[in-house]
Amino acid sequence: MKNILTGILLCSFSMAIAQADFNNIFAAGVEDAEQFTNDYMGPLSESAIYSFSTGWYNTADAKPLGGFEISLVGNMTNFKNKEDKKAFLLDPINYQELDFVNNPGEARQVSTALGDIQGIRVFVDGDVPGDLDRAEFDLPSGLSGEGINFFPSAYIQASVGLIKGTEIKARFLPKVTYEDASVGLIGFGLQHDFTKLLLADKILPVAISAVIGYTRLTGDYDFTDANLLEGENQRLEAKIGTWTFNAVVSTRLPVINFYGGVGYITGKSEIDVLGTYSATSGPFTTETYTNPFSISRKANGVVGTVGTKLKLGFFRLHADYNVGEFNTLTIGMNFGMR
Repeated sequence: MKNILTGILLCSFSMAIAQADFNNIFAAGVEDAEQFTNDYMGPLSESAIYSFSTGWYNTADAKPLGGFEISLVGNMTNFKNKEDKKAFLLDPINYQELDFVNNPGEARQVSTALGDIQGIRVFVDGDVPGDLDRAEFDLPSGLSGEGINFFPSAYIQASVGLIKGTEIKARFLPKVTYEDASVGLIGFGLQHDFTKLLLADKILPVAISAVIGYTRLTGDYDFTDANLLEGENQRLEAKIGTWTFNAVVSTRLPVINFYGGVGYITGKSEIDVLGTYSATSGPFTTETYTNPFSISRKANGVVGTVGTKLKLGFFRLHADYNVGEFNTLTIGMNFGMR
Protein backbone atom coordinates (compact mmCIF):
# COMPACT_ATOMS: atom_id res chain seq x y z
CA MET A 1 0.00 0.00 0.00
CA LYS A 2 2.87 2.37 0.70
CA ASN A 3 4.05 2.11 -2.92
CA ILE A 4 0.52 2.68 -4.22
CA LEU A 5 0.12 5.84 -2.11
CA THR A 6 3.46 7.09 -3.37
CA GLY A 7 2.24 6.63 -6.91
CA ILE A 8 -0.95 8.60 -6.27
CA LEU A 9 1.02 11.47 -4.76
CA LEU A 10 3.61 11.61 -7.52
CA CYS A 11 3.57 9.42 -10.57
CA SER A 12 0.82 6.81 -10.73
CA PHE A 13 1.72 5.61 -14.21
CA SER A 14 5.24 4.69 -13.05
CA MET A 15 4.38 3.15 -9.72
CA ALA A 16 1.56 0.94 -11.00
CA ILE A 17 4.05 -1.06 -13.03
CA ALA A 18 6.12 -1.62 -9.91
CA GLN A 19 3.33 -3.49 -8.14
CA ALA A 20 3.63 -6.20 -10.78
CA ASP A 21 6.40 -8.55 -9.65
CA PHE A 22 9.19 -7.99 -12.20
CA ASN A 23 10.59 -11.41 -11.49
CA ASN A 24 7.31 -12.88 -12.73
CA ILE A 25 7.14 -10.62 -15.77
CA PHE A 26 10.65 -11.45 -16.96
CA ALA A 27 10.18 -15.15 -16.20
CA ALA A 28 8.24 -15.24 -19.49
CA GLY A 29 11.07 -13.63 -21.48
CA VAL A 30 11.55 -10.08 -22.67
CA GLU A 31 9.11 -10.31 -25.63
CA ASP A 32 6.20 -11.50 -23.50
CA ALA A 33 7.13 -9.03 -20.76
CA GLU A 34 7.00 -6.13 -23.20
CA GLN A 35 3.65 -7.13 -24.69
CA PHE A 36 2.01 -7.72 -21.31
CA THR A 37 3.36 -4.50 -19.82
CA ASN A 38 2.16 -2.46 -22.81
CA ASP A 39 -1.40 -3.81 -22.50
CA TYR A 40 -1.36 -3.60 -18.70
CA MET A 41 -0.13 0.01 -18.51
CA GLY A 42 -1.91 1.40 -21.58
CA PRO A 43 -5.21 2.55 -20.00
CA LEU A 44 -3.39 4.26 -17.11
CA SER A 45 -1.26 6.17 -19.63
CA GLU A 46 -4.43 7.20 -21.48
CA SER A 47 -6.03 8.53 -18.29
CA ALA A 48 -2.88 10.57 -17.61
CA ILE A 49 -3.02 12.09 -21.11
CA TYR A 50 -6.62 13.20 -20.57
CA SER A 51 -5.83 14.53 -17.09
CA PHE A 52 -2.93 16.73 -18.16
CA SER A 53 -4.83 18.08 -21.19
CA THR A 54 -7.46 19.84 -19.07
CA GLY A 55 -7.50 23.05 -17.04
CA TRP A 56 -6.25 25.48 -19.67
CA TYR A 57 -9.11 27.99 -19.31
CA ASN A 58 -11.77 29.23 -16.89
CA THR A 59 -13.29 31.94 -19.10
CA ALA A 60 -13.44 32.96 -22.75
CA ASP A 61 -12.95 36.62 -21.82
CA ALA A 62 -9.25 37.29 -22.45
CA LYS A 63 -7.41 39.64 -20.12
CA PRO A 64 -6.46 43.14 -21.28
CA LEU A 65 -2.87 44.26 -21.70
CA GLY A 66 -1.07 43.69 -18.39
CA GLY A 67 -3.93 41.78 -16.76
CA PHE A 68 -2.79 38.59 -15.08
CA GLU A 69 -3.96 35.58 -13.11
CA ILE A 70 -2.00 33.01 -11.09
CA SER A 71 -3.77 29.74 -10.28
CA LEU A 72 -3.28 26.58 -8.30
CA VAL A 73 -5.10 23.92 -10.32
CA GLY A 74 -5.97 20.36 -9.33
CA ASN A 75 -7.46 17.63 -11.53
CA MET A 76 -9.08 14.31 -10.69
CA THR A 77 -9.58 11.97 -13.64
CA ASN A 78 -12.08 9.29 -12.75
CA PHE A 79 -12.01 5.71 -14.03
CA LYS A 80 -14.38 4.09 -11.50
CA ASN A 81 -16.97 3.13 -14.13
CA LYS A 82 -14.55 2.55 -17.02
CA GLU A 83 -14.90 -1.22 -17.10
CA ASP A 84 -13.55 -1.37 -20.66
CA LYS A 85 -10.31 0.23 -19.42
CA LYS A 86 -9.93 -1.99 -16.36
CA ALA A 87 -9.33 -5.22 -18.28
CA PHE A 88 -7.86 -6.48 -21.52
CA LEU A 89 -8.11 -9.74 -23.41
CA LEU A 90 -4.98 -11.84 -23.00
CA ASP A 91 -4.77 -14.46 -25.73
CA PRO A 92 -1.96 -17.00 -25.17
CA ILE A 93 -1.64 -17.49 -28.92
CA ASN A 94 -0.09 -14.01 -29.08
CA TYR A 95 2.56 -14.85 -26.47
CA GLN A 96 5.72 -16.89 -26.84
CA GLU A 97 5.72 -18.62 -23.44
CA LEU A 98 2.90 -17.30 -21.24
CA ASP A 99 -0.30 -19.37 -20.74
CA PHE A 100 -3.08 -19.88 -18.19
CA VAL A 101 -2.90 -22.65 -15.60
CA ASN A 102 -6.65 -23.26 -15.87
CA ASN A 103 -7.92 -23.92 -19.41
CA PRO A 104 -4.60 -23.19 -21.13
CA GLY A 105 -4.78 -21.78 -24.63
CA GLU A 106 -8.10 -20.00 -24.02
CA ALA A 107 -8.16 -16.19 -24.13
CA ARG A 108 -9.65 -14.37 -21.14
CA GLN A 109 -9.95 -10.95 -19.53
CA VAL A 110 -7.17 -9.93 -17.13
CA SER A 111 -6.58 -6.76 -15.13
CA THR A 112 -4.98 -3.59 -16.42
CA ALA A 113 -3.21 -1.15 -14.08
CA LEU A 114 -6.64 0.43 -13.46
CA GLY A 115 -8.46 -2.81 -12.71
CA ASP A 116 -9.26 -5.27 -9.95
CA ILE A 117 -9.13 -8.81 -11.36
CA GLN A 118 -7.25 -11.07 -8.97
CA GLY A 119 -6.26 -14.71 -8.79
CA ILE A 120 -5.47 -15.19 -12.49
CA ARG A 121 -2.72 -17.79 -12.44
CA VAL A 122 -0.39 -18.31 -15.39
CA PHE A 123 2.65 -20.45 -16.12
CA VAL A 124 5.79 -20.41 -18.23
CA ASP A 125 7.44 -23.58 -19.53
CA GLY A 126 10.75 -23.93 -21.27
CA ASP A 127 13.58 -26.39 -21.81
CA VAL A 128 16.76 -25.77 -19.87
CA PRO A 129 19.84 -28.02 -19.82
CA GLY A 130 18.99 -31.21 -17.93
CA ASP A 131 15.44 -30.35 -16.86
CA LEU A 132 12.09 -28.75 -17.68
CA ASP A 133 11.79 -25.47 -15.82
CA ARG A 134 8.23 -24.35 -15.03
CA ALA A 135 7.26 -21.13 -13.28
CA GLU A 136 3.76 -20.33 -12.02
CA PHE A 137 2.56 -16.97 -10.72
CA ASP A 138 -0.50 -14.70 -10.44
CA LEU A 139 -0.95 -11.83 -12.85
CA PRO A 140 -1.05 -8.44 -11.09
CA SER A 141 -4.25 -6.61 -10.26
CA GLY A 142 -4.48 -2.80 -10.49
CA LEU A 143 -5.24 0.43 -8.66
CA SER A 144 -8.94 -0.37 -8.21
CA GLY A 145 -7.87 -3.34 -6.12
CA GLU A 146 -6.31 -0.83 -3.73
CA GLY A 147 -9.50 1.27 -3.60
CA ILE A 148 -8.08 3.93 -5.96
CA ASN A 149 -10.45 4.99 -8.74
CA PHE A 150 -8.95 8.23 -10.00
CA PHE A 151 -5.76 9.68 -11.45
CA PRO A 152 -4.72 12.98 -9.79
CA SER A 153 -2.65 15.87 -11.11
CA ALA A 154 -1.86 19.39 -9.91
CA TYR A 155 0.21 22.34 -11.07
CA ILE A 156 0.66 26.11 -10.92
CA GLN A 157 -0.68 28.06 -13.90
CA ALA A 158 -0.27 31.71 -14.89
CA SER A 159 -1.77 33.83 -17.67
CA VAL A 160 -0.98 37.35 -18.88
CA GLY A 161 -2.98 39.52 -21.26
CA LEU A 162 -1.35 41.00 -24.35
CA ILE A 163 -2.93 43.23 -27.00
CA LYS A 164 -5.99 42.64 -29.20
CA GLY A 165 -7.57 39.87 -27.14
CA THR A 166 -4.50 37.65 -26.94
CA GLU A 167 -3.45 35.97 -23.71
CA ILE A 168 -0.42 33.75 -23.07
CA LYS A 169 -0.40 30.97 -20.49
CA ALA A 170 2.14 28.77 -18.74
CA ARG A 171 1.88 25.91 -16.28
CA PHE A 172 4.58 24.50 -14.06
CA LEU A 173 5.17 21.85 -11.43
CA PRO A 174 8.68 21.93 -9.99
CA LYS A 175 10.27 18.51 -9.79
CA VAL A 176 8.89 16.87 -6.66
CA THR A 177 10.64 13.87 -5.11
CA TYR A 178 9.23 11.40 -2.64
CA GLU A 179 11.42 8.46 -1.63
CA ASP A 180 12.61 7.04 -4.98
CA ALA A 181 10.02 8.65 -7.28
CA SER A 182 9.93 12.13 -8.81
CA VAL A 183 7.78 14.06 -11.27
CA GLY A 184 7.82 17.50 -12.90
CA LEU A 185 5.66 19.35 -15.43
CA ILE A 186 5.82 22.32 -17.78
CA GLY A 187 3.38 23.66 -20.36
CA PHE A 188 2.56 26.64 -22.56
CA GLY A 189 -0.72 27.91 -23.98
CA LEU A 190 -2.31 30.67 -26.04
CA GLN A 191 -5.83 32.11 -25.91
CA HIS A 192 -7.40 34.53 -28.37
CA ASP A 193 -10.70 36.30 -27.71
CA PHE A 194 -12.44 36.90 -31.05
CA THR A 195 -15.08 39.17 -29.53
CA LYS A 196 -12.37 41.73 -28.75
CA LEU A 197 -12.17 42.39 -32.48
CA LEU A 198 -15.81 43.52 -32.67
CA LEU A 199 -16.98 47.10 -32.27
CA ALA A 200 -19.75 45.90 -29.96
CA ASP A 201 -17.31 44.07 -27.67
CA LYS A 202 -18.11 46.22 -24.63
CA ILE A 203 -21.83 45.45 -24.69
CA LEU A 204 -21.82 41.79 -25.72
CA PRO A 205 -23.06 39.48 -22.91
CA VAL A 206 -20.69 36.65 -23.91
CA ALA A 207 -17.11 36.15 -25.07
CA ILE A 208 -15.87 33.59 -27.59
CA SER A 209 -12.26 32.36 -27.63
CA ALA A 210 -9.93 29.75 -29.03
CA VAL A 211 -7.45 28.10 -26.64
CA ILE A 212 -4.41 25.97 -27.50
CA GLY A 213 -2.21 24.31 -24.88
CA TYR A 214 0.77 21.96 -24.72
CA THR A 215 1.82 20.06 -21.57
CA ARG A 216 4.91 17.92 -21.01
CA LEU A 217 5.40 15.79 -17.92
CA THR A 218 8.48 13.79 -16.97
CA GLY A 219 8.76 11.30 -14.15
CA ASP A 220 11.11 8.61 -12.93
CA TYR A 221 11.07 5.83 -10.37
CA ASP A 222 14.20 4.04 -9.14
CA PHE A 223 13.24 0.65 -7.70
CA THR A 224 16.70 -0.92 -7.47
CA ASP A 225 16.49 -0.99 -3.67
CA ALA A 226 13.05 -2.63 -3.75
CA ASN A 227 14.71 -5.93 -4.72
CA LEU A 228 11.93 -6.83 -7.13
CA LEU A 229 14.44 -8.54 -9.39
CA GLU A 230 18.18 -9.17 -9.46
CA GLY A 231 20.08 -6.49 -11.36
CA GLU A 232 21.42 -2.95 -11.20
CA ASN A 233 20.23 0.62 -11.84
CA GLN A 234 16.63 -0.55 -12.27
CA ARG A 235 14.34 2.37 -12.99
CA LEU A 236 11.48 3.69 -15.05
CA GLU A 237 11.58 6.96 -16.99
CA ALA A 238 8.23 8.29 -18.19
CA LYS A 239 7.34 11.12 -20.54
CA ILE A 240 3.88 12.41 -21.43
CA GLY A 241 3.21 15.09 -24.04
CA THR A 242 -0.30 16.42 -24.76
CA TRP A 243 -1.88 19.01 -27.08
CA THR A 244 -5.36 20.45 -26.67
CA PHE A 245 -7.37 22.66 -29.05
CA ASN A 246 -10.56 24.30 -27.76
CA ALA A 247 -13.42 26.62 -28.72
CA VAL A 248 -14.72 28.37 -25.59
CA VAL A 249 -17.70 30.58 -24.74
CA SER A 250 -18.44 32.30 -21.41
CA THR A 251 -20.69 34.92 -19.84
CA ARG A 252 -19.32 38.34 -18.86
CA LEU A 253 -20.90 39.13 -15.50
CA PRO A 254 -19.24 40.99 -12.59
CA VAL A 255 -19.16 38.25 -9.93
CA ILE A 256 -20.18 34.77 -11.08
CA ASN A 257 -19.79 33.48 -14.63
CA PHE A 258 -20.36 30.29 -16.55
CA TYR A 259 -18.25 28.85 -19.32
CA GLY A 260 -18.18 25.90 -21.65
CA GLY A 261 -16.06 24.56 -24.43
CA VAL A 262 -15.57 21.85 -27.02
CA GLY A 263 -12.08 20.62 -27.72
CA TYR A 264 -9.84 17.98 -29.19
CA ILE A 265 -6.91 16.43 -27.34
CA THR A 266 -4.04 14.33 -28.59
CA GLY A 267 -1.09 12.97 -26.66
CA LYS A 268 1.52 10.29 -26.27
CA SER A 269 2.96 8.52 -23.24
CA GLU A 270 6.35 6.77 -23.27
CA ILE A 271 7.81 4.65 -20.47
CA ASP A 272 11.38 3.32 -20.67
CA VAL A 273 12.33 0.31 -18.55
CA LEU A 274 16.03 0.84 -17.85
CA GLY A 275 18.80 -1.03 -16.05
CA THR A 276 19.74 -4.71 -15.93
CA TYR A 277 17.36 -7.55 -15.03
CA SER A 278 17.91 -11.25 -14.33
CA ALA A 279 14.94 -13.57 -13.77
CA THR A 280 15.26 -16.01 -10.86
CA SER A 281 12.61 -18.46 -12.07
CA GLY A 282 11.33 -19.89 -15.33
CA PRO A 283 13.26 -20.90 -18.45
CA PHE A 284 15.15 -17.60 -18.80
CA THR A 285 17.18 -17.64 -15.58
CA THR A 286 20.41 -17.59 -17.58
CA GLU A 287 19.40 -14.39 -19.38
CA THR A 288 20.32 -10.85 -18.33
CA TYR A 289 18.39 -8.03 -19.96
CA THR A 290 19.83 -4.52 -20.28
CA ASN A 291 17.40 -1.63 -20.91
CA PRO A 292 14.95 -4.33 -22.03
CA PHE A 293 12.13 -2.32 -23.63
CA SER A 294 10.06 0.84 -23.94
CA ILE A 295 6.30 1.05 -24.09
CA SER A 296 4.22 3.82 -25.61
CA ARG A 297 0.56 4.75 -25.83
CA LYS A 298 -1.28 7.37 -27.86
CA ALA A 299 -4.68 8.85 -27.07
CA ASN A 300 -6.88 11.39 -28.80
CA GLY A 301 -10.51 12.39 -28.75
CA VAL A 302 -13.16 15.08 -28.41
CA VAL A 303 -13.89 16.57 -24.99
CA GLY A 304 -16.61 18.88 -23.70
CA THR A 305 -16.32 21.21 -20.70
CA VAL A 306 -18.83 23.04 -18.51
CA GLY A 307 -17.79 25.19 -15.57
CA THR A 308 -18.32 28.20 -13.36
CA LYS A 309 -16.09 30.91 -11.93
CA LEU A 310 -16.59 33.10 -8.87
CA LYS A 311 -14.75 36.41 -8.80
CA LEU A 312 -14.35 38.33 -5.53
CA GLY A 313 -11.96 41.13 -6.35
CA PHE A 314 -8.40 39.86 -6.39
CA PHE A 315 -9.48 36.34 -5.37
CA ARG A 316 -11.26 33.86 -7.68
CA LEU A 317 -12.43 30.23 -7.62
CA HIS A 318 -13.39 28.04 -10.55
CA ALA A 319 -14.56 24.48 -11.11
CA ASP A 320 -15.39 22.58 -14.26
CA TYR A 321 -16.16 19.08 -15.47
CA ASN A 322 -14.63 17.65 -18.63
CA VAL A 323 -16.43 14.86 -20.47
CA GLY A 324 -14.47 12.60 -22.81
CA GLU A 325 -12.99 9.11 -22.96
CA PHE A 326 -11.99 9.81 -19.36
CA ASN A 327 -13.96 12.39 -17.33
CA THR A 328 -12.02 14.93 -15.29
CA LEU A 329 -13.04 17.28 -12.48
CA THR A 330 -10.91 20.44 -12.32
CA ILE A 331 -10.81 22.88 -9.40
CA GLY A 332 -8.73 26.05 -9.28
CA MET A 333 -7.92 28.79 -6.77
CA ASN A 334 -6.86 31.98 -8.53
CA PHE A 335 -5.38 35.37 -7.75
CA GLY A 336 -5.46 38.01 -10.43
CA MET A 337 -5.99 41.52 -11.71
CA ARG A 338 -7.55 42.66 -14.94
